[in-house]
Amino acid sequence: MADFTFISGQSYKKSDIYKICHVPTDKQKGNWNTGYTQWNGDWFIFCNIGTAGRTGHDYANRFENELLHWYGKTASHVDQDSIKSLLSRQNKVHVFYRTDDRSPFKYAGEASPHSHKRTSPVQITWSFQKNLTQTKHANSALNETPDLPMSIYNKQDQSFPEELSGGTTYPEGAIKQIYVNAFERNAKAVSDCKAHYGTSCVVCGFDFGKIYGELGQGYIHVHHLVQLADISKEYKVDPIKDLRPVCPNCHSMLHQRRPPLSIEELKKIIGLN
Repeated sequence: MADFTFISGQSYKKSDIYKICHVPTDKQKGNWNTGYTQWNGDWFIFCNIGTAGRTGHDYANRFENELLHWYGKTASHVDQDSIKSLLSRQNKVHVFYRTDDRSPFKYAGEASPHSHKRTSPVQITWSFQKNLTQTKHANSALNETPDLPMSIYNKQDQSFPEELSGGTTYPEGAIKQIYVNAFERNAKAVSDCKAHYGTSCVVCGFDFGKIYGELGQGYIHVHHLVQLADISKEYKVDPIKDLRPVCPNCHSMLHQRRPPLSIEELKKIIGLN
């Protein structure tokens, strides 16, 4: 098995990867452009986040809580030899991602299967082992800002990478680096949303302050009614019209479908509508 070295958080063109992996010209492209391929025993996954691929396929690949929820090819299933190999833990799996179909791929890291679903296309959730100190040092040398897990951000300003947190309107859209490229949230819009709706979940009514006391006081996720990936540009967010406070459980359930469920649909599912 080869020992290919990539730096987490660094961007690579396919030509860079071919060079590092010593892929001869006649072996380039082809399977390398189909989403995932195996080379010298290692697997290489190339996925789009929040954007369709050049083939027109638009899977709901997404990062949540440092895990990547990833979909295989359209007809993929767990009984295929390729998927069995990906899930076997016998081979290294290198994951690269990008948020538009023209940019180089960013190396997310070496992945291990966390869980999977017997669907078609198959869905695999990947976890990553990254040495953040080494990554930070390497990226500093390249004058880049390192990617960091979402857990380091202030607990009152968390949301999913697909989401913008946001009548007064506020400009949003500045790119910043978290675990994936996401659009910068305007803290004032988040604050105004909480001030208007409170910090109880608008779906199920859960209040962190009532259950956890001072520790949970004021904590809540903020859900954007329109998905970030469907906007993809700077725009004006109205914190009253566009945002809603939701608990993490309901937030996750809203995003079990693409496009997300509406607040009313989720209420109906749990018998509150």
